[in-house]
Amino acid sequence: MASRSRIFDYFVVCGMGPEIRTLEGDSKGYLGTDVMYAPSLLDQFPPTDHSLYPPPPPQLPTCVLPGGVRFYASGYDSNDASTFPRSYPIVLTEGDGSKIYVSCIAFRDPVCEDIAEAYHIPANSFADKCICLVSRLPSFGILRDALEEFFILCFSPSGSSRQLWDIIAFLVLNVPFPTPGRDRVLFSIESCLLSVETPPKEGLPHADISFQPLVQCLDVDNLLRLFTAVLLERRILLRSNKYTLLTLVSEAICHLIYPFRWQHVYIPLLFFSGVDYIDAPTPYMMGLHSAVDTFGLTMDGVVVVDLEYNRITTSEEIPAIPEPEYTTLRNEIIKLLYPKVVEIDQLKVNLGGMLGGSKSWGEENDTELRLMFLKFFASLLGGYRNFIEITASHVFNTQAFLKKRSRATNQPPDPMFTQFLDSQGFMDYLERCINAEDGSINLLDKLQDAIGRGQNPSTILPSSLSEPEIITISDPDIGSAGSGSKYCYDRFPSAIRTEEQEDRRKAVLAAASGALDYSGKPILSSPSLLMGKDSKAESLSPRERAAERERMVLDIKVKLQGLWLRLLKLGTTEDPLSSFEYGTILALIESDAEGIGGSGFVECIREHINSGWQCRLTEEQFIAVKELLKTAINRAISRNDMPTVREALEVSAQMYRKDSNNVSDYVQRHLVSLSIWDELRFWEGYFEYLMERSSNKLANYVTLVTAQLIIIASHMAGLGLPDIEAWYIIETIAEKNNVGYKQFINLRGLLSHIQQLWVGYWGISSGKVTSASPYGLPSPRSHEAADDGQQPAEASGVGRSWVQSMFSRDITSRTNSFSRVRKWTSDSSSAAANESVKNSVTPRKLDLPPAGQRKVQSSVRIIRGHTGAVTALHCVTQREVWDLVGDREDAGLFISGSTDCTVKVWDPSLRGSELRATLKGHTRPIRAINSDRGKVVSGSDDQSVIVWDKQTFQILEELKGHDAQVSSVKMLSGERVLTASHDGTVKMWDVRTDTCVATVGRCLGAVLCMEYDDSTGILAAAGRDAVANVWDIRASRQVHKLLGHTKWIRSIRMVKDTILTGSDDWTARMWSASRGTCDAVLACHAGPVLCVEYSPLDRGIITGSADGLIRFWEKEEGGIRCVKNVTIHSAPILSINAGEHWLGIGAGDNSMSLFHRPQERLGSFSSTGSKSAGWQLYRTPQRTVAMVRCVASDLDRKRICSGGRNGLLRIWEATINI
Repeated sequence: MASRSRIFDYFVVCGMGPEIRTLEGDSKGYLGTDVMYAPSLLDQFPPTDHSLYPPPPPQLPTCVLPGGVRFYASGYDSNDASTFPRSYPIVLTEGDGSKIYVSCIAFRDPVCEDIAEAYHIPANSFADKCICLVSRLPSFGILRDALEEFFILCFSPSGSSRQLWDIIAFLVLNVPFPTPGRDRVLFSIESCLLSVETPPKEGLPHADISFQPLVQCLDVDNLLRLFTAVLLERRILLRSNKYTLLTLVSEAICHLIYPFRWQHVYIPLLFFSGVDYIDAPTPYMMGLHSAVDTFGLTMDGVVVVDLEYNRITTSEEIPAIPEPEYTTLRNEIIKLLYPKVVEIDQLKVNLGGMLGGSKSWGEENDTELRLMFLKFFASLLGGYRNFIEITASHVFNTQAFLKKRSRATNQPPDPMFTQFLDSQGFMDYLERCINAEDGSINLLDKLQDAIGRGQNPSTILPSSLSEPEIITISDPDIGSAGSGSKYCYDRFPSAIRTEEQEDRRKAVLAAASGALDYSGKPILSSPSLLMGKDSKAESLSPRERAAERERMVLDIKVKLQGLWLRLLKLGTTEDPLSSFEYGTILALIESDAEGIGGSGFVECIREHINSGWQCRLTEEQFIAVKELLKTAINRAISRNDMPTVREALEVSAQMYRKDSNNVSDYVQRHLVSLSIWDELRFWEGYFEYLMERSSNKLANYVTLVTAQLIIIASHMAGLGLPDIEAWYIIETIAEKNNVGYKQFINLRGLLSHIQQLWVGYWGISSGKVTSASPYGLPSPRSHEAADDGQQPAEASGVGRSWVQSMFSRDITSRTNSFSRVRKWTSDSSSAAANESVKNSVTPRKLDLPPAGQRKVQSSVRIIRGHTGAVTALHCVTQREVWDLVGDREDAGLFISGSTDCTVKVWDPSLRGSELRATLKGHTRPIRAINSDRGKVVSGSDDQSVIVWDKQTFQILEELKGHDAQVSSVKMLSGERVLTASHDGTVKMWDVRTDTCVATVGRCLGAVLCMEYDDSTGILAAAGRDAVANVWDIRASRQVHKLLGHTKWIRSIRMVKDTILTGSDDWTARMWSASRGTCDAVLACHAGPVLCVEYSPLDRGIITGSADGLIRFWEKEEGGIRCVKNVTIHSAPILSINAGEHWLGIGAGDNSMSLFHRPQERLGSFSSTGSKSAGWQLYRTPQRTVAMVRCVASDLDRKRICSGGRNGLLRIWEATINI
């Protein structure tokens, strides 16, 4: 029995744990019944330390309660349907693509008394709880039936004969998975008999679901539209107010595309706080509850399937299935669904009624439906195996196959069929066919052979004539309990906790209530506070009180010492972050108002080091110690406890781990995000402390000062402080202490040397890089040092990390697929392309400056102000306001627009008070912003354009005339404004008269981008019709229609006679504005080209794509070639801004980069003979967890600003000193 797979992997209970925090993670504690809280994993069986079983996924609590946890004043009410328990399945996808199947029952359960008391929650309150059965096998039916029996058994008035957790434990450990096609397993839960069996492996894949919900929610036409969208790997969003419907429809449509597999992100039930992932550019299939608001999301190209109203909406056309397969498939489905209507004119063969009588939907209907779609593929792909060719560039001769089908159908190649042959799902299927064992034939090939021989398609399925072998699982403990003993529950019972689990729970709750009490002894969070509560303390003398307080403090330190030593002795299979020792130390530090926990913890480390400890930590210990030290330092800063901060700084410089290169990585390097290191007063105080502590007070004063400054410089370099900031602090202290110029030179040289050593190593990506961010980029700062204002909740953060890992896996698999089967249309022979393909199947390497350094430390600010997603961002440049001498105050301003309908003006030079004005007037989200010397203009989804005075920030004019949302605005000379809209028009306005001067251009589809040359009067605009239109406004005529792109054009750039366009067809094109011809096609990207830019000095082209790649192109005789690939970003490139010597880039994952081209190299060639390759990566700041909607850069001041989905602006000011 032990060798067989089990049906049930885990039984899990999720809900409100002892640590309460909001779903977004911005607040802790109980905030009322209207707030959503983050769920936690409460109980599980088998326990985590059970070595025989893989652990449940960490995102499980977030996913099984996607809407979070709420508190209620009442529980179940038979008269209120909203209080009824809910049963639903979910499917989770692991990083390797494997699936986990979970059956859930969510219900209201009383809040535990200790939690209610600790957080002052009203008595007799209820909260959401969810019980789950987890399996690696797709047995939805038995998971649901067993879980419902557990639930009924718990709350049944008659009770159960054994304790509930004993029943659960027996079934989880002893019910095996039946051998497919051979066994039937019988088992019972109390008096309820359950059975499970699975079909043979030779048949259709096991689908323990009904396809009826799919065909009931969508009519035949919409079902086929959804089927087509899935085949073509579109971004698909299912909406319903029923969790079960989202999962069943997702699973059903995935089974209907058999023998192909959905290769991309798959989340049938998305947790509510992950709604911003809907704007992700890569293919996905996700389900979202109808109650979740998607207002403010772009949703371009997303296929939204409303299961409640049988409605499919999308901004991109879904091509039709080719004939004759479409008509055949549609008629067969209609005959299956409506047999009476189809056969109404047919004769009755007997007295029993018409043919195909109205039987209820059953398993035979599911099989028949699946066979219909398999026959569709058999017809569509007839003879496909003859065109499988294993060559260096592809595995399938698509063109020859299309020609063969065109001859057979007498029709040109169909767009839907062509796109399907180019899909990753088809390529994956071909690879499985090639790699299959000799002689193995899949069902598609069997069906094609059967149809060719005139046999019934159902003959390809294995017969089920033989009776399965019955395997009965009986519980030997049944009946052993005393007769008549019953166990009844008023709530779902908790599993028996270990002593450590109980102690940790008490520690967390005590921390929440302000006093820590565990192991039966009062351990004070504040000695003075507890002594004040002690009635005996009032009768003590001052000396006795001091002695009592000292004893309590000593007691805390002794227990901290024991916990610290136990933390370091945990086994290799134990996770320190989830250990009792870590949780208790953290609770002591966080709950201590007087800082004894934090200072005592640091003192424990110091004493351990002094006792001879070598200070080396394992990877897991390193993370735990780092987090504890950061918490202790933050608490000490809040109390102005500088001695503890100094002590923590020093011990952090001694504890380390070894990285993959056997280089020591010290804890100190990961503390750089703490704000205290930027304060001069801290370092001055530390210097004075070092001077007082110096044992050599008789030495020369200047020598003594220099020695202490060397210590400070070493700590600054260990933290990774920027060189310019570190030197400013050292220089200031040295000047105050009258250090001579020779010592200045020595200090300057020493600091530079240490900085170069530090940056020289941590800036290089070699092998497995430490401190790698979740996006695959190595970072000299730890990713854990993210901005405090953007840290997600633990549960929500785990869920988001899980989704991000799925998108990362999808991008990697797509890149690998292209590296195998795609033949690049350009640059295929260049070294750059070869390097790109090489990097696509191995971890990406950073594009580093020649010396190998990646200078990283710079100033990053998080600015709050918007209450909705930032949707538009504009930088006021010196050129825009004609600032020739640098005296314009408005040069360098950032102007942002948001879904909160406001426009805000920011001045980055005013640290701490950046907001200059909030402009209110629009009623819908802002989509476009521009400005000149005296005005700001904004366009919105409310179809209006507002012109504001830049000095008074008052509305000057409101321009109305567009019939759809405004997508682009531009201020022109002569008080004119140019606007473009989704209504397909480009209009010119006279601000002085508040009138539309002319509609200067019309397009067949929505206009998404435009460029205008005021010196020549040439206007270029493009959008959803895939055509770039060129007009001569002064001559009032259209000059050219630039045809060539096959999908939306997202970006356009015009410089003199050159027009650049980037499209969703994964290509960029270079056109001649005067001739109207396409001079080059740039086709090396593996995703939509979102940005195009022209480098003015070397006349090179830079493109950025949704694949995260930046490519540099250079003209040469006979064409254009890619000379450089930059792979430091792993999300869509949103902005590229090129100047003479600087290049700013921003991506959708909140990553930014600044490139520099030294002046001495201008006009010269790189080692590759290229000018464009002279661009060198100069700096990248640390990223934070946020989805970015827009980016703008100010190259004059080396600033890049991003606007996030969370409404935050992030300004990076690279402190350049060249």
